[in-house]
Amino acid sequence: MTRESKIINLSENSSLISQWVSELRDVSIQGERMRFRRNLERIGEAIAFEISKILPYKKAEIQTPLGIHHSSVLAEQPVLCTILRAGLPLHHGMLNYFDQADNSFMAAYRKHTDETHFEISLEYVSCPDLTDRILIISDPMLATGASLVRSVDQLKSQGKWKELHIVCAIASQDGINYVANACPDATIWCADIDDSLSNKGYILPGLGDAGDLAFGTKMQH
Repeated sequence: MTRESKIINLSENSSLISQWVSELRDVSIQGERMRFRRNLERIGEAIAFEISKILPYKKAEIQTPLGIHHSSVLAEQPVLCTILRAGLPLHHGMLNYFDQADNSFMAAYRKHTDETHFEISLEYVSCPDLTDRILIISDPMLATGASLVRSVDQLKSQGKWKELHIVCAIASQDGINYVANACPDATIWCADIDDSLSNKGYILPGLGDAGDLAFGTKMQH
């Protein structure tokens, strides 16, 4: 029996995550690219720590200089996947904590056909075998959810994972609903959730273009 997606909104309880998200949104702070990237990285670290609490662990005998300690360690390493380029700081934060994880990278982006319509172009995938693995996909902005669902569908050709986690800094409620319907077995972790989208499919109030804010503007094609 397929379960419904589990949605975890970390802004429901006040924490430093709320502070970092507020700085991501703040136009008076956004211009500091290094700070913007670091705040995404911090959010990745914090969510990685939260995810670590529900992953499987095993007992291990650890040799110290003075004896043996019976420790609890991760039973397996997850696969961390992100969507280039905006996802890199968030991914790096998660990799700081899951520092032995395997990694996957995808290039998926909107290709606009007019002012309000677009299709998802997916041009690059680098991924290990996902068979029976724990997969964690990070993307800072979950707007319509179209690129994330397209990415998940593409990854299915890499093997059948046993557990799927989706991580984002800011999501729209519409995007959450779309992804939850398409990926019913996923657990979706959000630093914050906004109520609406613009007619161009951007999160409101959101924060703007995370990729541009982190790395600079790009040529439009």
